[in-house]
Amino acid sequence: MKLKKLHFVITIIVIAILSRLIPHPPNFTPITAVALFSIINFKNKYTGLSVPIVCLFISDLMIGISLINLFVYLSFIVISGVGYIFGKINLKSILLSSLIFFIVTNFGVWLIGYPNTLEGFIACYVAAIPFFGWTLAGDLFYSLSAKLSLKFFEKKYISLKIN
Repeated sequence: MKLKKLHFVITIIVIAILSRLIPHPPNFTPITAVALFSIINFKNKYTGLSVPIVCLFISDLMIGISLINLFVYLSFIVISGVGYIFGKINLKSILLSSLIFFIVTNFGVWLIGYPNTLEGFIACYVAAIPFFGWTLAGDLFYSLSAKLSLKFFEKKYISLKIN
């Protein structure tokens, strides 16, 4: 039985949605991996851009939607841009993506939940530093896992580019 690349991608999407719904360390999710993976592997870049947003939105319907979601979604749109520019998942694209998520989402947290002063800004980002370690760990783990899994399946089963 031949496995199609589309099935592989659908599996990644389902895993991404489910991973946000089960208990996990803060920010240790595969959404960055999905953003990088999708924009690189879909021929249609609008589809590639929409995949992480759809994953987020579906899981957010169950988790809850708040104002911070706008900053989270924006960060993944920018991260997809990183994937588009780099054209591959590598250490640089993953680290830059983690940094973008940290900067954009914590800017939103500062605007929404901290005094809009220099002291509030600094306090917000300092409080977020412990979460950045989990972000990096999750992004590295899931992005490299997706990359290696795709290589394995392509070598064994697939030779088609996703539409």
